[in-house]
Amino acid sequence: MPSLSWTSARRIAWREMRSSKGKFAFVILSVAVGVAALTGVRGFSGAFRTELLIRARSIMAADLAARMFAQPTPKEQEGLEAMEREGLHLTAVTEMVAMASAEHSLDPLLVSLKAIDPAVYPFYGTVDLTPKAVLRNVLHDDTIVAAEDLLIRLNLKVGDRVKIGDGLFTIAGVVTNEPDRLSGSFAAGPRVIITRKGLEDAGLIAEGNRSNERFLFELPARSSDQQVAAWKERLVALLPEAQVTDYRETNPALTQGLDRATGILSLMSLVALVLGAIGVAMAMRAHLQQRMDTIAIMKSLGAGSSQIMRIYLLQTILLGTLGGLLGVTMGTAVQRFLPVLLRRLINVQPPFTLDWHAVGTGLTAGLLTTLLFTLPPLLDIRKVRPILILRRAVEQTDEPIHKAFWARLRSNWAQLLATVVILLGLSLIAATLSDSAQTGRTFAVGLGGVLVALLAAAAILLTVLRRFLRGAGLALPSAIRHGLANLYRPGNPSAALLAAVGLGVMQITTVFLMQQAVVRELRIVSSPKIPNIFLVDIANSEVEGVRKVLTSQPGVTAEPELIPVISSRITSVNGVAGKDLRLTNFPRRMLQSIQLTWSDELPPGTTVLQGEWWKPETTVPQVAIGQRMSQRLGVTLGSHIVFSAQDKPIDAVVAAIIKSDGQHAYSRAEFILPRTPLQGFPVVWYGGAHVDPKKVGQLERAMFLAYPTVTVIDVAQALETIRQVVLQITVVIQFLSAFSIFAGMVILASSIAGTRYRRIREVVVLKTLGATRSRIVTVFSIEFAVLGLVAGFTGVIFATVVARFLQRQMSIEFHLPWITDLAMMAGTAVMAVATGWIASHHVLGQKPLEVLREE
Repeated sequence: MPSLSWTSARRIAWREMRSSKGKFAFVILSVAVGVAALTGVRGFSGAFRTELLIRARSIMAADLAARMFAQPTPKEQEGLEAMEREGLHLTAVTEMVAMASAEHSLDPLLVSLKAIDPAVYPFYGTVDLTPKAVLRNVLHDDTIVAAEDLLIRLNLKVGDRVKIGDGLFTIAGVVTNEPDRLSGSFAAGPRVIITRKGLEDAGLIAEGNRSNERFLFELPARSSDQQVAAWKERLVALLPEAQVTDYRETNPALTQGLDRATGILSLMSLVALVLGAIGVAMAMRAHLQQRMDTIAIMKSLGAGSSQIMRIYLLQTILLGTLGGLLGVTMGTAVQRFLPVLLRRLINVQPPFTLDWHAVGTGLTAGLLTTLLFTLPPLLDIRKVRPILILRRAVEQTDEPIHKAFWARLRSNWAQLLATVVILLGLSLIAATLSDSAQTGRTFAVGLGGVLVALLAAAAILLTVLRRFLRGAGLALPSAIRHGLANLYRPGNPSAALLAAVGLGVMQITTVFLMQQAVVRELRIVSSPKIPNIFLVDIANSEVEGVRKVLTSQPGVTAEPELIPVISSRITSVNGVAGKDLRLTNFPRRMLQSIQLTWSDELPPGTTVLQGEWWKPETTVPQVAIGQRMSQRLGVTLGSHIVFSAQDKPIDAVVAAIIKSDGQHAYSRAEFILPRTPLQGFPVVWYGGAHVDPKKVGQLERAMFLAYPTVTVIDVAQALETIRQVVLQITVVIQFLSAFSIFAGMVILASSIAGTRYRRIREVVVLKTLGATRSRIVTVFSIEFAVLGLVAGFTGVIFATVVARFLQRQMSIEFHLPWITDLAMMAGTAVMAVATGWIASHHVLGQKPLEVLREE
């Protein structure tokens, strides 16, 4: 046979595709669904995450913030000006306490002042006012806006005037929500917002007045997470005495939600990729084995393996391209219409933009995975022996499966090389999709390990089944025995199919389990029962009375949380005096104002990251320290911290490193000790409770009448914003997980259905020997069901192991999902039977003579 040109190879490939449209529909469908899930999930999740990050920025009103207790030095000011020239925008926010009184009253009231530049502040988000207005339009040098409790306490209304320092200011509006409320200081007294010029005119900026300077920074447009981190590092180096935070540190619940959403959405993208590859591999393998007769004839006419491989390589590229184009179209449609479907649920409308990079990534991933996973069947062409194929001979062996396996392993070095190439290619794709080389390597190694384990498990199960049928199997009904024996009949790719379906089940189950775990955690932090108002400066004698006031209010919907606070300072850490400590991103003067609290039990919303919590009856001075504070002080488990309260030293050993969800009263407690070591010290109590946002004003009035010295800090609207964002993350994760799972089920179904061409000759032989339709249906149904059960069993076992590992990495509590596992096993069996017969039912109508004439 003369040399086969690429043009001729393309014609043959296209002619064969046109004559076998049904078979190639499985390949195109597998590629299309995988690419559609990849581009749709990745495209929408990327746009959704961008919108969420904008929300996260609005909770801090900036990209970065630096809290200081002094004005920048000339050198620091020079560095900030240099950053401004590079595109960084900044504005200063001064926070301090002051005395305020009504214009015609001598009764002063302690208030929490916040001085801003209304022309710039806030960079993100808005300050909500009543009556509705834009902050910059109503806040001038002679006006203020204030929280409702100021009006309640001073019996004022909008339009009245208040004396603050040396100035008189008109109340221009009531603040109902400010974007950075959670990142600002929680000083005692009602919140009052004033201009910076108004603060100067009031004469409150003077030597000896204590103020808190917070600098807000807006980065150049479209700054990535890496750029934000780089700017932050520069600010930390420039302002060593400042606490520098970025928008992802504003609220632990939101940060945790974003991180976990990113992780699960990235996982779904990779799962879609692998599931598509599984479908391609199974469908192409079935097709090439169906074409062995044609290949043998071409070889007998003088065609070389390389020439024949050229035909099927072009066929693979064409199929991958068609499937990729169809998948990108479907994925783009998903990205376009998904926000419309979810609009009412998440109230977020990410802008639709055709991301050509995502389109290119989807096409490339689809084509590359198609090529990678068709390498092994393409290499099988080299081993086709025309004389054996033409005689319809099938090589058989009576050797045990494990011996035959090792023999094939030694002779199939090219297949091993192809497997390595596949893993390297998937590693590259995974690294590209996740923007992490480490993720790519981990993904490839994990996938390779799971594939090997699944193949080994399939081989072992088939060996056990074979031995069982040789012994006790004779007692089984013949139809059941025949159906089970079909799993290891010559030419049946049971091990490969079990491994492929098992891997698919594992991927789908892993996504489902991770989605369930992440959503469960997000629902905890988005619970409507977490505190949304906080109480400051409760005297020891007022605790029970405050608790009664809270529980008696109709708007309070959860048990109040009250915590004791003892003022202290840190004198040394591990024997090093406080003045000599090397601190990270923590002003040294803050060592003089440390707040201690006690708790015998692990507080709500708190997680132990390292170490363990003490027993309630312990008397040994121990301390549980917040993770961020431990990094700033440079302490670890076993470190000694000496606190001084009322000039009495407390030498405590670090027993636990903890992390708070930021939603409870204990969230601002960085140092928690057992009760006994803190007995006898003066205590001030703080509290928190969840109140219906519409009834916060009613609670403030009741608390003011009963305990006028207790300050109620309303953060209900700020926390409700966070809660809504977390709920939106939950809905999107659930919806996209369902989409990925559905895509995976379609691909798995097409993989099982792709084996229908193997059954035609067997059905004909059985019919020729006198088998009835019901007999054939019973035999095949048993084979499909066992295949599904075994694949489901191995898949859910590996999924449970993988999910447990991933949840541990994400600090999520693991729950054994035995109900889910049983449901997945049963569901896989049902799916295997259903899809097997949906694709193969017409095989029963095949007339024996039609096939026997081909023999």
